[in-house]
Amino acid sequence: MTTFDERENIFEAKYANDAALQFKVEARANKLLGLWAAKLLGKEGDAANAFAMEVVKSDFEEAGKEDVYRKVSTSLGYLADEATIRAQMAASLKAAKEQVMHEH
Repeated sequence: MTTFDERENIFEAKYANDAALQFKVEARANKLLGLWAAKLLGKEGDAANAFAMEVVKSDFEEAGKEDVYRKVSTSLGYLADEATIRAQMAASLKAAKEQVMHEH
């Protein structure tokens, strides 16, 4: 194997690892957002976890974060406005990045 092939394999492995970490961070952020929203809805325990998983799954509907925003916004209704939800989305992403980085 040439040096070029070795470097290519290293870059491919790094890309795959980075993509896996990014997916993990986004899923964790969505779960944290879902748990936050569940608390506002008065859900606890298994019900809160089930709702958080619904939020995680909502991210697979389309590219971007608007599907997650819509899920949470629709579920919360008048309990939180757009600015509050988007601020919590940002806070959840930050917390998820910190958590995942501490795991690795």
